[in-house]
Amino acid sequence: MKKIIYSLLLATGMMGGLSSCGDFLEIEPQNEVLFENFWNEKADVDAMVAGCYARMQDDDVLTRMLIWGEFRSDNLVAGTNIENNLNLNNIMLENLRASNDYVTWDPLYAVINRCNTIIKFAPMVAERDLSFSESELKATIAEVSAIRDLCYFYLIRTFRDVPYSTIAYTDDDQKFDLPATPFYVVLDSLISDLEAVKGDAVVKYPENKKNYQTGRITQDAIYSMLCEMYLWKKDYANCIRCADWVIESKQKQEEDRRKKQNGSTITKVEYLMDYPLIPTASTSVKNEYGKAFASIFGQGNSTEGIFELTFDKENTNMPANGVFESMFGSSSGNGYVKPAGFIAEDVSAKEYKVFNNQYDARFYENISTDGPRVLKGVTESATVTNSSGTIKNADASRFYSQGQNRSNFVFYRLSDIMLLKAEALVQSMTDSSEDSLSGNNESLRRQAFDLITVVNKRSLCQTNQKDSLIYGNYGTKLQMTELVLLERQRELMFEGKRWFDLVRDAMRTNSTRTLMSHVLKKYVTNTSVIQNKLIKLDAIFWPIHEDELKINKSLKQNPLYGASDKDSYEKNY
Repeated sequence: MKKIIYSLLLATGMMGGLSSCGDFLEIEPQNEVLFENFWNEKADVDAMVAGCYARMQDDDVLTRMLIWGEFRSDNLVAGTNIENNLNLNNIMLENLRASNDYVTWDPLYAVINRCNTIIKFAPMVAERDLSFSESELKATIAEVSAIRDLCYFYLIRTFRDVPYSTIAYTDDDQKFDLPATPFYVVLDSLISDLEAVKGDAVVKYPENKKNYQTGRITQDAIYSMLCEMYLWKKDYANCIRCADWVIESKQKQEEDRRKKQNGSTITKVEYLMDYPLIPTASTSVKNEYGKAFASIFGQGNSTEGIFELTFDKENTNMPANGVFESMFGSSSGNGYVKPAGFIAEDVSAKEYKVFNNQYDARFYENISTDGPRVLKGVTESATVTNSSGTIKNADASRFYSQGQNRSNFVFYRLSDIMLLKAEALVQSMTDSSEDSLSGNNESLRRQAFDLITVVNKRSLCQTNQKDSLIYGNYGTKLQMTELVLLERQRELMFEGKRWFDLVRDAMRTNSTRTLMSHVLKKYVTNTSVIQNKLIKLDAIFWPIHEDELKINKSLKQNPLYGASDKDSYEKNY
């Protein structure tokens, strides 16, 4: 058999650089591994799986995931150091070009190819190594299939149509010059793939692997991905089905924890309508809040987490999260971007355009009004105090030191899934312009509102929490749609979700009107120019990098960025 060198797959921190898994793999990295010396035992497969996570942790992958999902939204504007990054500055000005480095997609395809390679060779290893059981093989294939599908999901939400392949490219003689596959064809393929492997994935990792349950792919993670993918497909029944599976799984996990604790030394999670969300209030200090934020982001791998890339907080020799540091800042200075002005001043100016009341702890946990600066992902904790009605963040100065950011990159957590379900429930309602809804519509509206209320209420920094959302104010499907969009903005701000939420709404309605109305809020000047750009539906997608077009002659540029002035979508396949 031809000697195939796997240096591209195994180098650059594949093994030693996997900070999230600790003892997941403790093998020294190798620069080159020949085919005949590899794929012989289960440890070789484990090494490759570790490499998939390590590659996802690299700055070039996470930077794109964060920028693609967040930076064109209304949440962020250019920061004080943006002049040092022309490519990013152009994105913040909605000045997208095919030459922009951030529209290169090869980092994600590198992860995809690693996954395809494992799927190709792992069965051969199982034949050679009898200790590699069939269930372990299936679980491995399910795990890397989900990682691959997650990368493709990012690609299609960003570029619409992309080259799609499940073939492993392990030889330089192979050519990757595929035409783009249509958005919905790829989406259907991802859903089919995940539905096929979900039953093979790990349900629960051993308790001594404390970060595995959320730091690696599980059945919860796959069902979460399916929940969101079905929502993009507008298959709301299946979206709700998958959301319920995740919610029930998290409820069972919490019940199991309670049984083991037996009500003794460990503080129990307080349920809100039977949803095991971490409460924001501290149980030990009066008028102190921010517990949820500290658990989810400061500590990481919380009971609320589902899937996140873990950056080891105990071993400072392991790689840090350089993406949050460069984009949001550190103790040494500001990052490239900052919160939009209307968001940073929302509560202090009592405008409540986003945060609908002064007691929403997420405002103080997410944003430092001194600057302003993003707090989420760059501070170790975010203690909010409420003393005699004066609310402030007591930990706003506790930024990670330069080069030591240990915040996890969270892909899915329970509140996210609850709000995805709420959106599916709302979109299942029949259209109505009337204020009063009855029958099935009323039932769907009530269920969705209850989910949103639970997420909203857990964030309130009040001793006696009161509902801040009034049911009667959201009597139509349109009002409920906007409520879900706003609650997702409040809850998931700066996590790489907002732009994709706006794009999903635009694709569903075949209009950029809602997207444009939100994004224009952050611009002070050139609003007419930005509006003219965003009015076309093609504008919600990004250009394909010019180098990709040169290498792959089967590709066509996304229409808004090519030579054509057509308003309609020109197929890329």
